[in-house]
Amino acid sequence: MKFGLIVVIVALVSAIVFQALLSDPGYVAIEMRGHVLEMSVPALLLLVVVAVAVILAIRWVILAPRRLGQAAGRYRSGRAGQKLTQGMIEVAEGKLARGEKLLARAAGSSDSPLFNYLLAARAAHLQGEDERRDEWLRLAYAETPAATNAVLLTQAEFQLDRGQYEQALATLRKIEESARDHSYAANLLGRIYYKLGDWDSLAELLPRLSKKNTVKPETLERWTVSVHRELLNRATDGESVVAAWSRVPKPLRNNLDVLDAYYHGLIRTGMNEKAEKDLVQALKSEWRGPLVCLFGLVEGTNASKQLKRAEQWLADHGNDPDLLLAAARLCLRNELWGKARSYLEAVISVRPTPDAYREYGKLLAKLGETDAAAEAYRDGLNLVAGSGATALPHLAD
Repeated sequence: MKFGLIVVIVALVSAIVFQALLSDPGYVAIEMRGHVLEMSVPALLLLVVVAVAVILAIRWVILAPRRLGQAAGRYRSGRAGQKLTQGMIEVAEGKLARGEKLLARAAGSSDSPLFNYLLAARAAHLQGEDERRDEWLRLAYAETPAATNAVLLTQAEFQLDRGQYEQALATLRKIEESARDHSYAANLLGRIYYKLGDWDSLAELLPRLSKKNTVKPETLERWTVSVHRELLNRATDGESVVAAWSRVPKPLRNNLDVLDAYYHGLIRTGMNEKAEKDLVQALKSEWRGPLVCLFGLVEGTNASKQLKRAEQWLADHGNDPDLLLAAARLCLRNELWGKARSYLEAVISVRPTPDAYREYGKLLAKLGETDAAAEAYRDGLNLVAGSGATALPHLAD
């Protein structure tokens, strides 16, 4: 609408001017260095129009190669974008070989070849072609050196997926050299240390992971528990056990896995008195089956007093199989064979476990009932193997 109005106005103005020039064409004289050029106004206007047209034509000729190059570039870029999209679709649909080829072909004319090479590397990885995968990653690095960490992280993820933990560790350490605080690299390092059982390195890394908040809380807790449990298990004397326990974070001091390692460490290093005292205190605060079992393993200075305490607990927890097993073990220490047998048979009738059958087999062997002892050992092994255990015949009746 506006364009039409402008055309009409221009046409009217042109007609008026043209009519005026026809009635009086005017006269123009141009003098330069003694020379005079005379012409009418229409002739001058025509000359100006021709001059402008010539200048525009020369400019178009000069800019034509550049414009053609830009047009060709836009065409190639559009084609590369189409190939990139199609390559991604092929890979997503599982046509990995074709998708990889399309991505690789489009890389040379792409505005972002890094993306093409990384996707081609993924396609090669999914095909199990590790050498070709690494070649695409090398090209990605060569094309965009500023993306070194991105390429290395991608390579580390591929290596982790293959279970190549040592290679992934070497790759991530390259990132650590230049970007010590890289949160995702630290996350992957934690996964590798956990897989390799490198507890010392994981212990050193845990404070960084806690600050970054890049690891799920449950994962971080599992790693932390594993680290402290291992440190407690590796302690060679009572002093080392106590020192390792002092480094356990307070929120984890109620974790059963950590507590199990702590009390086993005290028992293993001969600190039975402390183990007994701490266990009694812990069970007063909260009654927990695994800790009750540990109480039966403690070789306190007064076995009779220890058994008396366990039997006092039986008044309130008489059907607790963990407490029954602990009482049976304490009876064995006090050489009360009859009581021990009663407790063990009660445990097996309530909740048969390999530990209960092992203790029962030892007791029967001591009493000279070798066939029954062999049967008890067999039933315990069946439980370990997952085939189930038969109840004792006289208890089943």
